Amino acid sequence: MLTIIENELIKVKIASQGAEMTSLELKEDNQEYLWKADPRYWGRHAPVLFPIVGKVKNDQYKVDGEVFKLTQHGFARDNEFELVEQEEQRVVYRLTSSEELLNKYPYQFELEIEYKLVANRVEVTYNVKNKDQKTIYFSIGAHPAFNWPLEEGETKEDYYLDFEENEKLRASLLDEGLLSDTTIEFLANNNSKPLAEELFRNDALILKDLKSKSVSLKSKSSDREVKVEFAGFPYMGIWSPPAGAPFICIEPWYGVADDKNSDGNFKTKEGIEVLQPEAEFSCTYSISIK
Repeated sequence: MLTIIENELIKVKIASQGAEMTSLELKEDNQEYLWKADPRYWGRHAPVLFPIVGKVKNDQYKVDGEVFKLTQHGFARDNEFELVEQEEQRVVYRLTSSEELLNKYPYQFELEIEYKLVANRVEVTYNVKNKDQKTIYFSIGAHPAFNWPLEEGETKEDYYLDFEENEKLRASLLDEGLLSDTTIEFLANNNSKPLAEELFRNDALILKDLKSKSVSLKSKSSDREVKVEFAGFPYMGIWSPPAGAPFICIEPWYGVADDKNSDGNFKTKEGIEVLQPEAEFSCTYSISIK
């Protein structure tokens, strides 16, 4: 089921399947900013990643010696969420643990996702509640895909990423979906990264320890812009499929894929979040368009 929220500037559509945003439109000229999920390239728009980000080694992990199987990015994106609150410019969706999910993830939880419009910005809040009697462990992240280029007649090479701060960053590379030991220079004490397909020939680029709290997708040949604000998120993925796909993902994460040497212990996994019984975890990122 699709739900629409809108204000005088933007209109957003969200699917109950995965609580996934499927459209982000500037009403002034009906410009669509979110990728249309063409399955020839990638059949998703902006999935929610939970309770893992990326892959776990061999698609399995261990909790107290017991082995559980979980595919890339977890199960939230493929499950039906309940629409629990709805206003003209705000909605809240909820996913709760079930017998089926306990076979994949041995923790009782409640995940709520709020979409709220503020002017030309959509704010997305993830709230995880520990409904178990024991400590729970999880990762969570966003995976929004934006049209690249945004305007007809532009090329991908017209675009660049504009970070809030000057950054000295190396990007970690993936090897068959797992973190490798290989890094490449991403920014050398500057804030602007030119974009080209060649950048993604080895899959996603993984960034951490950013000083910036926002990054913008900008064009040298138009005023179109997508700004992603991610204060507090310790990791970021930048991804576009290598086969000429006309979109780019800017992904704030609390968590990251396993590395090739992972022992599979979920509780000590890099980037894992720890939540005590009855406690809550909350984080917010936002997307502004113009």
